[in-house]
Amino acid sequence: MSNELSKGALISRGILSQNPVFKLALSMCPAVGMSTTVMNGLMLGVAVLFVQIFSSLTISLFKNWIHPRIRIPTYTLTIATWVTVIDLVLAAVFPGAYAQMGIFIKLIVAFAIITMRLETFACKESPSDSFFDAVGMGLGFMVGMVAIGFVRELLGSGTVFGYDLLGFKPFLFFILPCAGFFVVGLMMAFFNWIEARYRERMAQKS
Repeated sequence: MSNELSKGALISRGILSQNPVFKLALSMCPAVGMSTTVMNGLMLGVAVLFVQIFSSLTISLFKNWIHPRIRIPTYTLTIATWVTVIDLVLAAVFPGAYAQMGIFIKLIVAFAIITMRLETFACKESPSDSFFDAVGMGLGFMVGMVAIGFVRELLGSGTVFGYDLLGFKPFLFFILPCAGFFVVGLMMAFFNWIEARYRERMAQKS
């Protein structure tokens, strides 16, 4: 499958047609729980991007030595290793942000998007293709988290990256946990509508 796609297509696929949040609906827990601000979404997105890339590269490089019966435990151990690395780095470099999202960093081990890409792509493809696929999926998750965080922070607190833009808090509802489901659902519908319109235009041109 990867031989039919260019490196750019592998990346764009993860951001657009197979976006983990808006198209595949994977890892909804952080999308709802941690997307209250743009900064939270960005930080968690960077962490997932890091773990996705290095986990995919590790599995792709050693796939010929992984017995099929223990592949899932191997994936889990690989992900846990890289999660530990990013957990320690964030705690040392960004202690303030880490204090707000520390538990979610540890939960990256159980994020379905990472395990799914290891099982469906990295364990079958070359390290080069696995790298670009991981970049696309990681960026796709980051884009989803930042977009949701932007909407919730702006409408809930009137701020973006902590800077007061509106001078008041329009709808406090948007910073509540339950609002995450509402925003994600609306943005998924909007994302699918944009894609459908794009396909219609491409079909008309052809």
